[in-house]
Amino acid sequence: MKPVQMTPIGLVRSTRKEVSDDDWDREQSRVELDAARFSEDAFAGLSDFSHVEVLFYMDQVRPDKIETSARHPRNNPYWPKVGIFAQRGKNRPNQIGATICRLLKVEGRSLYLEGLDAVDATPVLDVKPWVAEFAPRGSTCQPSWITELMKGYWR
Repeated sequence: MKPVQMTPIGLVRSTRKEVSDDDWDREQSRVELDAARFSEDAFAGLSDFSHVEVLFYMDQVRPDKIETSARHPRNNPYWPKVGIFAQRGKNRPNQIGATICRLLKVEGRSLYLEGLDAVDATPVLDVKPWVAEFAPRGSTCQPSWITELMKGYWR
């Protein structure tokens, strides 16, 4: 396979400084674009959207913690052992996170967000407007263990 190289477009600025799993809606966060690469009009028109999708690089995951097979989510033996690609854990092979966030405001090169589950100084790879037509088409389903896992994630 051909290697992929990316340069972050900016950084997360958040009230959360350390990695932990729950209570993300309590945090205040913003994405700040790299001023050396982007002008203030890079976010022009984005304020017309209610939500954005933020793709980020989870750079605080230690290489020896990367998962490539099945495990119990959050090491909870009551939940089934599932492959890393059947869960949203941070110890992913490429350490890429993706979150749909409420866009509170756009101010210059900064996006103020609610519900971004990335810690302070996390490199941001991309920002995209959330478009309803990209939402799942048809009915959706998920196993009960993920519903249980997510109960405290956003509070």
